[in-house]
Parts: sequence; structure tokens; C-alpha cells
Amino acid sequence: MRFFLRGTVPALLGTLLLIAVSSCEEEVTTIGNGVIDQNPFVSDVALYDVFAYNRNVEAVQTNKLPIYQIGVFNDPLYGQTTASITTQVSLQGGIGNPTFGNYAQSTEDISDSDDIDATIEENERISEVILYIPYLRNNNADTDLDGVINEFDVDPEDPDSDSDGDGLSDNQERVSGSDPLNTDTDGDGIPDDEDTSTLPNRFPVKRDLDSIYGNRDLPFNFKVERSTYFLRDLDPNSNFLEAQEYYSSQEFAPSFVSDVLFDGEVLINNEQTLVFAEDDPDTEDDESLASPQVIEPGIRVALDSDFFQQNILDKEGKSELISNSNFQDFFRGLHLSVTPTTEDIMLLLDLRTASITITYEYDRIVDGEMETTERDYTISLITGQANSPISGNAVNTILTESYPTEISDNLDTGNNASRIYLKGGPGIFAEIALFEENNGEAIVNDIKSRNWIINEANLVFYVDRDALNAVGGIIEPFRLYMYNADTNAPVYNPANENNSADSRFGIYLDYDAILQEENDLGIKYKIRITDHINDLILRDSTNATLGLAISPDIRISGVASAVVEGNMDKDIPVGATLSPLSTVLFGSEADVPEEMKLKLEIFYTEPN
Repeated sequence: MRFFLRGTVPALLGTLLLIAVSSCEEEVTTIGNGVIDQNPFVSDVALYDVFAYNRNVEAVQTNKLPIYQIGVFNDPLYGQTTASITTQVSLQGGIGNPTFGNYAQSTEDISDSDDIDATIEENERISEVILYIPYLRNNNADTDLDGVINEFDVDPEDPDSDSDGDGLSDNQERVSGSDPLNTDTDGDGIPDDEDTSTLPNRFPVKRDLDSIYGNRDLPFNFKVERSTYFLRDLDPNSNFLEAQEYYSSQEFAPSFVSDVLFDGEVLINNEQTLVFAEDDPDTEDDESLASPQVIEPGIRVALDSDFFQQNILDKEGKSELISNSNFQDFFRGLHLSVTPTTEDIMLLLDLRTASITITYEYDRIVDGEMETTERDYTISLITGQANSPISGNAVNTILTESYPTEISDNLDTGNNASRIYLKGGPGIFAEIALFEENNGEAIVNDIKSRNWIINEANLVFYVDRDALNAVGGIIEPFRLYMYNADTNAPVYNPANENNSADSRFGIYLDYDAILQEENDLGIKYKIRITDHINDLILRDSTNATLGLAISPDIRISGVASAVVEGNMDKDIPVGATLSPLSTVLFGSEADVPEEMKLKLEIFYTEPN
């Protein structure tokens, strides 16, 4: 890695932009003689050079991810990205040899000769098969916590506003369980402010859907096929001691797909789906009055029932279902793809919350009479919670067009960049070096000798508006992720952070790195690295190279293997692989306007 400033400490202090930008003397009140009229401390800010290097990712590990991309994303600057998913499926609870109906198949097979009237051939038959993948949601979209997301709230800052104008505040309706966006929740002709018989919480709530890039009002084509590729959990090249890695460049369709299980249009809906029970005339209670089943917004499609009849229900008691590993070897998995019908669309999905629900009927004997009963059996894709290990395997195939020449010619050059190119997925990240070559040892030692108290340290990245405006239509990433490129640990310290909510935009607010805008256009990102600088000055930490990437959620931890220039392996943060978004920032080369050059700001207090 090449650095550009050399020399002794005195020379560096004159040339490294160590600039006293402003100076103020703090007013100090001290008890005792000799210090009343003195100013023992001076607060100031110093600016230091920063060097940036663009690094291209040719392919990245994309199995066992917390979030998967699917669809087509047309980046006006970086080109088109197409993403599909190939995933294992698992038996319910991962438990083999399932029983459908009341009796195992072995019991049904001898029902004619066992002298037990209740055991019969149950004739299990599928009613429907539903694949459900919830959309991601912005759980921070209800600022005043009145039950109405900001988009539909007449006053998002006031819980006592009345969005539907029925005389009840949004918060009153939240508490009572009526719909704050409907003047007559139960449709009985009596307004909510007069109705005393409205059953609570029996209306679909509108959600703020997250990480959907494209026109949500237009349908997209969703295709589900059977995958014939066996996704191994363990790598045979490691004697099956290490997890198998799959990469974004690996394609599974059309070579490794067979049966088409669904192929049709899906229209995005931001409302919950409510499923009400039917009243059973043989009971005293009215089951239809019970609380409904609530299904959050998501992709919800009916798969081919005949296929699941033949490959699931009809396999009861056979070797294909005797264990989950046998089932995965037999069934292999699903291949999921999204193609736009008109405009491009890309979705980010959490497969850990996805499911395939098989609803089937079977016969049984009750009090000597034949009856038909319905039951569900649920198949999962991959499973896992938060940062816990993921069970099961799914691979994100992410294919990108070649970058334009002005971008590709500035990747992996070894030169300090005048423009920093960032793109998520198998995209582009930057490596950031502070101070100078030799780990900035001379400057760090000089700061130590001055006994500075570091109050705040920031890296300021200005957006190259000319580059973005020239192409138009860029969706700018809301936040950037900075990490120690040697350890892949984030530069923020969770123990010292300020949080307003456990959401991707409500956490680690001191670290910041949130896009600052003017007139809805990005201007700059300011990343506080105070803890990192204090580690250098106070704790003799190594002045490691820093990494800068785009991530949909900076809370996501973990490391993914990547292939970079020269077919070399490199670990990068998992979060850097999960977003299709991009941007262009100014670096610190000579052609960058001085006021927008990448710089390190250190606000300090120094003994006078």
C-alpha cells in the first residue's frame, strides 16, 4: 500500500494538514492561589491527511446469510445486478420420519388386519401448499408510537392526532383496538367514536416495508423451481471439518433446476393478512369471533400441490423422509428468482422467517363415524435467530455487469484515490489509511508527546454530487459501515454508544455515519472514530488500515470470504455483501476541491 507523505515529525506537522482551524480558551474556575488568571487548557481542532484505496470484490461467500437479495437492480452508474436464491428445505423441526394424520404409515398398512376399528387408511391429501417469505419492515417508522406509521399519520409527532377524523385520537384507537385509519372499523355503520361493540384488533395494520428497491405499485414475476443441486453443509476438501462455502458467482439455473412449482405475478401489499376461523355449528362458542391469525406482509404464493403430494405426503414412512439429511438429499431444495414485468425491482429477504405450509386433509373414525380433518405440516428453509448460527444452507447468486471504464480503471491500482467507489454485494469497498506510511507512528508519537485529550475524532466523506447527478436515479445508502480491516471488527464501541431504538437506524448514533442531506440529496457522511483514535494514543493500539463499505444494517456481524484482485482470498464483513446500493465519495487527491477532501478531524484539549 502506497503512502504519499514522508519526513520527520517537524516537517510532517507543517505538511500533513495539521491545521489549527479554530482556537478557544476555556474559562476555568479553580480554588487556590496562582491559577486564577491563567488559562491552563486550550481546545482546538487538527486536520490530518487520509488515504483511500478502491478494492474490487470479484466474488463473495453468499451462503448462510442473514439477508438475501433477489431480483434485478439497475444501478445508473455501476450497471445491472441480478440476484437469485438457491436454498435447502428442512422437515418440520428438522425431525425425520414424520407422521401425517394420526397414525404412522406402518400402522395404516396393517389397518385391515389389526382388529382395531379406529385404525384405517387415512388417505392424506393436500388441500394447498403456501410458500411465505415476509418482507423486511422498518420497525422505527412510528415516531409517536400511536399505532400509525408515519406515512399515514396526519401528525407523526403527535400521538393524540386523529388520522381518520372520527373523533378518537390515534392513540385512543390503538389502546381500544380499533382502526385509526378507518372511521368504522367493523363496517356496521356505526362510527368508531360511537360504537361500543367493536371487537378489538380485527383489522389489517399497514406496515412500513423496508429494503424494496423499485416501483412497489407494479407487480413482479416470482418463480419457484425445484433445485436439483445438493448443497453440502461440510467441505470435503477439509475432510468435512469445515463449513462449505458457496460464492456469489456460482449459477444454479438453468442447469440444476427441474419442476416449476410457481410462476406468476406478485403484487406488493403493505397490509397484514387476517385469517378468521370458521364457526363450528357443533359447538356453543362462535369460533369466528376469536382473534384471527395474523400474517405479516410478504411474498405468499400457492405451490404445486401435486408435486408435494407425490414428494412429501406419499413418501410417509419411506426412506426419503426417514431423516432430515435423507430428505435434503432427496428433495435437494428450491430455486427462487424474481424478474420485473415492467420496471426493475430488487428485494432483501430474511429466509430464516420463511416457510412452506402444507395443508392437508385425512380421514379418521370418531364415535364410529368417518370424518375428515384438516392439519398443517410446515417445512422451513434456513433457520436461526439474530446472530445465532444459521441452520441449513442457501446461496445467493449475484451477477453484475462490467463496470464503466472510469470506475474499473480506478480499482486495485495501489494509488491514493481521488474518488472512492462503493458498491454492496460482490462490489467495491475502500481501504482507509490514516496519517502517513509506517502506520503513522511519527504523528501518533507526536500527539502522545503533547498530552492531548481527544474529545472527538471524525472522518468526513463528501458525496461526489456531480458524479451522481450526471446519471440520476441513484438510491444513496443511508449509512456507511467502517471497520478494522485487520480484524474485521467495527470501529464503534457498543459499550460507549448512544441508542434511541434497536433498529438499523436507531442504534450507534454517536458513531453516526448517516447520510447528511440538503434538498433530499446526499452531501456527506461523518464517521466518529473517537474510540479508535484514543486506542492509538492511550492504549498503543496498531494504526490498522480501516475498511469502508455499504451495509444495509451495521448491526450485522460476522465475516465472509471474498475473492479479490489476483484471485486472492480476503475476509470482509458479512454486512458488506448484503446491499445492492452504491455511491461515489471524494478522496484526498490533488484534483479534489479542498473543502471536500477526505480528512481526519481531531478535536482535542491540550495543556497550555
